[in-house]
Amino acid sequence: MTGCSTSSSPSATRYDFDPLLSYLSTTSSSPSPPPTSVLPVTESRLAASYAAVPAREWHALLRELAATDASLPLAFALLPFLHRHRLCFPLDLLLSSLLHSLSVSGRLLPHSLLLSFPPSLSDPPSPLLLNSLLAASAAASRPAVALRLLGLLREHSFLPDLASYSHLLASLLNTRDPPDAALLDRLLGDLRESRLEPDAPLFSDLISAFARARLPDAALELLASAQAIGLTPRSNAVTALISSLGSARRVAEAEALFLEFFLAGEIKPRTRAYNALLKGYVKIGSLKNAEQVLDEMSQCGVAPDEATYSLLVDAYTRAGRWESARILLKEMEADGVKPSSYVFSRILAGFRDRGEWQKAFAVLREMHASGVRPDRHFYNVMIDTFGKYNCLGHAMDAFDRMREEGIEPDVVTWNTLIDAHCKGGRHDRAIELFDEMRESNCPLGTTTYNIMINLLGEEQRWEGVEAMLAEMKEQGLVPNIITYTTLVDVYGRSGRFKEAVDCIEAMKADGLKPSSTMYHALVNAYAQRGLADHALNVVKAMRADGLEASTVVLNSLINAFGEDRRIAEAFSVLQFMKENGLRPDVITYTTLMKALIRVEQFEKVPVIYEEMITSGCAPDRKARAMLRSALRYMKHMRVA
Repeated sequence: MTGCSTSSSPSATRYDFDPLLSYLSTTSSSPSPPPTSVLPVTESRLAASYAAVPAREWHALLRELAATDASLPLAFALLPFLHRHRLCFPLDLLLSSLLHSLSVSGRLLPHSLLLSFPPSLSDPPSPLLLNSLLAASAAASRPAVALRLLGLLREHSFLPDLASYSHLLASLLNTRDPPDAALLDRLLGDLRESRLEPDAPLFSDLISAFARARLPDAALELLASAQAIGLTPRSNAVTALISSLGSARRVAEAEALFLEFFLAGEIKPRTRAYNALLKGYVKIGSLKNAEQVLDEMSQCGVAPDEATYSLLVDAYTRAGRWESARILLKEMEADGVKPSSYVFSRILAGFRDRGEWQKAFAVLREMHASGVRPDRHFYNVMIDTFGKYNCLGHAMDAFDRMREEGIEPDVVTWNTLIDAHCKGGRHDRAIELFDEMRESNCPLGTTTYNIMINLLGEEQRWEGVEAMLAEMKEQGLVPNIITYTTLVDVYGRSGRFKEAVDCIEAMKADGLKPSSTMYHALVNAYAQRGLADHALNVVKAMRADGLEASTVVLNSLINAFGEDRRIAEAFSVLQFMKENGLRPDVITYTTLMKALIRVEQFEKVPVIYEEMITSGCAPDRKARAMLRSALRYMKHMRVA
């Protein structure tokens, strides 16, 4: 390869870079560059032969090497070579230029290079380089790497700019899964500490991220902050917030936001905004309002798209109106919108959620009759439908058929299939599928590792759990709330309480806030073993962290006292619930009845049962069984 520079250079054929590239290709696999004082004679002579090469030629060579993934590692091997021999300007500037070129071309920096390439060969690294690497990490959807780089900026007393936070948010928003709530809290806290004033685009990204993370209250607070300083977020951020409110069944707030920003404001609502509002009506089963949205779209000249019809079809299916859904499909085609596989996947999901998994075959027949071929998403929903009802044979048949049709399984497919086998107790088969997933070169996601950590924890294969967690981090994936909750749960249920507590402390050390679900997992683990004092201490720690104990958590605490035969304290928890506005549920009363039976205070069980009914709780089968058991014991004691 001679003349490795752009054709626009007048000296394009003057320099032969083949010897240099050949040398770099044999030395680039070295874990670290040799110190300047002990450089090989070959390298020193090679460097001397290129001393006269001008900067523009090095830039041209870098651009050419960066043009393909195959030669990209050589581009990164060239940079330290130029730096060691002072053949071009500072490494930080060269690397930043290279990263910018990759970004402009729309190509992503390979993950292995992001993890292995040092932040800088200078000490301290320049903010220019750190920000360039941060942007590259974001483009590659590697938030863990981007967060580490943000930490380096702070570590070296560089003030992050708005672009740094925008890049980080972009990396969180560009992933398939919703952004992790704890990461967003950490990022927002860091932004506030820096005392930077977000602009409208950054506010928009923050609102979108919190909305996608299903945290509409935080998103609403950010919206209010933006409006307070006269900023108007982008319409897509408002649409994301309306969608989040709808998903949370907070339809009145979604309507108010839609009215404020679209109908009463200067921004005209587009199809996506109407769909966000429609989603809320579908969620609460308000078919009348959902149909009115379609009418209003028609009156305002806004054309419904496939997503609009999909939501309505979904609503009809969930309401059990299969014929109405079929009629709507015909109307959809008449309006020139051909139903895709996604529409049928929503119908299938509706039947799945209603427990009517057998209708999956009818949906598939209707789909073929409409001339629509199933795609990956449809098969993913079908596999999930069969998996949820432990029809693992049908799930594997769908998986095999999918591959026979030339559709490659994605991370969602594999996760769904592995998880179904885990929940069905087929752990060995789940591990086999995990190995097959690796062999298929499908990238593993955070959810994949969470599933496997849970599986290995249930089997008490603790070395495997630690190895899986370490591998996850090596891949640049950030353990999320579900990861830590899973770890606390599996450690707690196995009596490894020290490891469970260590997980919570490690999470806090990383600046992440434990969730109430995580604390409940630990309280429940202590309760199962009758360790009431430990369970009580966890509840106290939970409240110290600003989290209020829920009915679910306090039910576990009652169970802990019951297992420990401490009836007075169990009833004191009931009194605490009443005094703090927490309504006891059927589990509360059933757990108390179980505790009374344990200490043979059978005569008090009917009193608690009566209180449960008076409070408005409908007794379930377990509660009735507790009452019958107590009455049987009382009768037996009288006879005796």
